[in-house]
Amino acid sequence: MSSRRSRSRQSGSSRITDEQISDLVSKLQDLLPEARLRSNDRMPSSRVLQETCNYIRSLHQEVDDLSERLSELLATSDMSSAQAAIIRSLLM
Repeated sequence: MSSRRSRSRQSGSSRITDEQISDLVSKLQDLLPEARLRSNDRMPSSRVLQETCNYIRSLHQEVDDLSERLSELLATSDMSSAQAAIIRSLLM
């Protein structure tokens, strides 16, 4: 018996049905910016998961880029300026 089957028997009521998975994948697809543009088309689950991973990677990259830009701005700005005070207050 595979470990997947034995785990599912042990978990009992926590098993997720195919219908629930389909519903979750559909909701996930609705969160993807590219998928919203073609909302009538349903992608295969594997494609939705792949696109989700790509989107999360791009969000991480965007956060890194914005953090770097903010660090550069703070390093080059007059720390006593009103703008720097606003930025510092937003970061706290």
